Amino acid sequence: MAGLASALLFAASPACAGELATKVYSPVLEPGQTEIESRYGRLVGGEDAREDDLLVEVAHHLSKRFYGGFELATHRDPNGSREIESFGVEAIVSFGKVAGIQSGVLVEYAANRHGRDALETKLLLERPIGEFDARLNLIAEKELRAGGPLEFAYAASADTEVADEFRLGVMALGELGSSRHLTTHGEHFVGPNLKYELEPKEGGGELGFELGYLFALGEARDDARGLLRLQVEYGFRF
Repeated sequence: MAGLASALLFAASPACAGELATKVYSPVLEPGQTEIESRYGRLVGGEDAREDDLLVEVAHHLSKRFYGGFELATHRDPNGSREIESFGVEAIVSFGKVAGIQSGVLVEYAANRHGRDALETKLLLERPIGEFDARLNLIAEKELRAGGPLEFAYAASADTEVADEFRLGVMALGELGSSRHLTTHGEHFVGPNLKYELEPKEGGGELGFELGYLFALGEARDDARGLLRLQVEYGFRF
């Protein structure tokens, strides 16, 4: 698995668009499913309070092995107005189970308005055990310019069902340095995360919600005290 991770982590931008609205992706795909998703992340407390990202994504699961989508990311500074930041095209290739762990890779190309275009890859890992589910995304980002370093990060979650359609757990986001200097002494956010899914009526779509508050740790505390996250997703089949 370590060799697979090394081979797949090769791309995207150090200042990745929509990073406050990052989610933890699953490598498990649902053939025929179309998803419309909105994700919002807002910094709380500190000098960067009220800075936020709002991202809208549309994707389709073409098969159990391939998924394609588009996303539009917007950003707002604490005292500024909302601006379109980037437009991205992404794809997921699922490998199925590898050593008992669901795995896949996501590749995204982002056209950025205020910087160089970028590539991002994420190694997607998931291990469900009964009602418990753990996910880990290992991220590599690179701007499309000669000589620029790879920037590494992670997104992880673990949750379990606590009531009918309610899942409670923890989510973590953070930096792992770059190809010039690997380190864990960067920005990190960790905190509780709640998921809820509305059961669809016959022939209807699925509506899911995700809400979390992640506490700032490490260098993230220099500018903020936490990160408020909200995610709404509607999935349906034609």
